[in-house]
Amino acid sequence: MTQFNETELTEAVVKSFDQAPNPRAKFLLQELVKSLHDYVSRTGLTFPEWEYAIDFLTRTGHKCTDTRQEFILLSDVLGVSMLVDAVNHRDREGATQTTVLGPFYVGEHKVTAHGTDISPNNQTGERMFVQSRVTDLNGKPLANVPVDVWHADDDGFYDSQKPNYDEVGASARARFITDSDGRFFFRTILPCSYPIPTDGPVGEMIVQTGRHPMRPAHVHFLVNAKGYEPLITHVFMDGDKYLDSDVVFGVKDDLVAKVVPRNDPEMPDGSKASGQWHLMTYEFHLKPGGGMAPKPLGVKAVEPA
Repeated sequence: MTQFNETELTEAVVKSFDQAPNPRAKFLLQELVKSLHDYVSRTGLTFPEWEYAIDFLTRTGHKCTDTRQEFILLSDVLGVSMLVDAVNHRDREGATQTTVLGPFYVGEHKVTAHGTDISPNNQTGERMFVQSRVTDLNGKPLANVPVDVWHADDDGFYDSQKPNYDEVGASARARFITDSDGRFFFRTILPCSYPIPTDGPVGEMIVQTGRHPMRPAHVHFLVNAKGYEPLITHVFMDGDKYLDSDVVFGVKDDLVAKVVPRNDPEMPDGSKASGQWHLMTYEFHLKPGGGMAPKPLGVKAVEPA
């Protein structure tokens, strides 16, 4: 008879999943049990610590909404999101580097005309013009590709973090469709570095452990071309002081773009400029393949056909 003690318990729990009908699920669960039990044994986890962990995870779940995913944020700050990204993108073969999705992809991306100002109501941020192109690995332009774009404002907040989001709708996020030369362009404001939300359990953990909560300034891009792997990435602003200490470990050298201050009276699309503005130029290279782009928060994912 098995003795459910420290010596035999782990083996018994692992064995309890032996009849799982899905081999991959069986493997994942058994490896999870081994890792969790090893952690408890190595750390000598106490009852108060175990109770705190349960409460922490409960509060993390309670903080989640249709427009905020605290569990993704937890995964991000523990480096798990970037590790999952790394093991699933080991061979990029010249393709643009990937990084974390982040917790504020809400799917409110409406198709928008090239050259549109996606932050029209922001009167305080410095203006920025973004010009970009999507190609395959050989430099062939990819036309009719949807590109979702989103970023924080000059106060460091995403639109979905604001209390009036349901009333006023999306800001600093849009979807563009590449033209026949694979290009898209838009106007917006220059993003700034910003803290992750610290009003929930994840932020509480960061503050209490002496880590800073800051992310370097960046723009999110989700490029989803048929016949190619979906690309989830950021483009970071060169010179940001948090590039080497991003709280979610998301920076890669190839994703840092030089954003050039300009004083030209017109932007590249002919729109009038008033005072100094900034120019970001970046080209995305896609890897052939397939896969599912992430679903918006609050939308149940389905298995691929």
